Amino acid sequence: MSTVTSVPAKPVTVPDLRARKGGTPIVCLTAYTTPMARHLDPHVDLLLVGDSLGMVVYGFDSTLPVTLDMMIAHGAAVARGAAHACVVVDLPFASYQASPADAYRAAARVIAETGADAVKLEGGVEMAETVAFLAARDIPVLGHVGLMPQSVRASGGYKIRGRSEKDAEQVLADGEAIAAAGAFGVVVEGTVEPVARELTRRLKVPTIGIGASAACDGQVLVVDDMLGVFTDFTPKFVKRYADLGSEIEAAVKAYASDVRSRAFPADEHLFGGGPSLQIPVQLPSGTLPTGKSPKRA
Repeated sequence: MSTVTSVPAKPVTVPDLRARKGGTPIVCLTAYTTPMARHLDPHVDLLLVGDSLGMVVYGFDSTLPVTLDMMIAHGAAVARGAAHACVVVDLPFASYQASPADAYRAAARVIAETGADAVKLEGGVEMAETVAFLAARDIPVLGHVGLMPQSVRASGGYKIRGRSEKDAEQVLADGEAIAAAGAFGVVVEGTVEPVARELTRRLKVPTIGIGASAACDGQVLVVDDMLGVFTDFTPKFVKRYADLGSEIEAAVKAYASDVRSRAFPADEHLFGGGPSLQIPVQLPSGTLPTGKSPKRA
């Protein structure tokens, strides 16, 4: 049976994370359910309810079909399992891009209905006005620049950012615009190392890398990737710390074998009725209890 480490009494807050700039790296993992949140919570600073759940939980081929209602349901589940980590919920595709007012309505629902601490949205210079609008209305925002999965159709795939001078300048401008607009931190995804390092140097708020740079102020991974549960593909930036997928398959195989051989359930898994309980046995017509022979005429 697993044990849960005791957690610090003081939860990690958005100001706490902002103050970690240049300090001890921020530890972040995704979570989508209450049980997983409880396992991760004692060991991480930030639990991200990512729209990556569309791929790793629902089996979509991208994050685009994820809805706001889905994010709210999973965000609430994670918030119920978190006593220590700061909980941040992704705003899904098409819930915030149309206008700052749309973004506020979506973000306000997330905060009010989940109990999360903040929201995350993708975008750079073009989303700065929206970030400022939310921040001015007490909605903490975590930005996301570099490779942006919600833009996969427009960009033609999951392409690493910053390889050319022009693209590097765009990533830097995006990160600076989002930070200046009031984001308390910026996720930097799928960006060449020198650009991610330089962005981290320039920003006064923490950067959280995923396929970026060890110089970032923190790191995040999709928990199903690092535990070896999601195995459809493994991005280069993922380090697997376990192979739970294989362990799950082995356990299910053993269970199936026990059921088919009637080894499970055994006596220790069943409920007895006590010595006074007697259940009459209904025998099929024309049969006698075992051990008795019919009388001959």
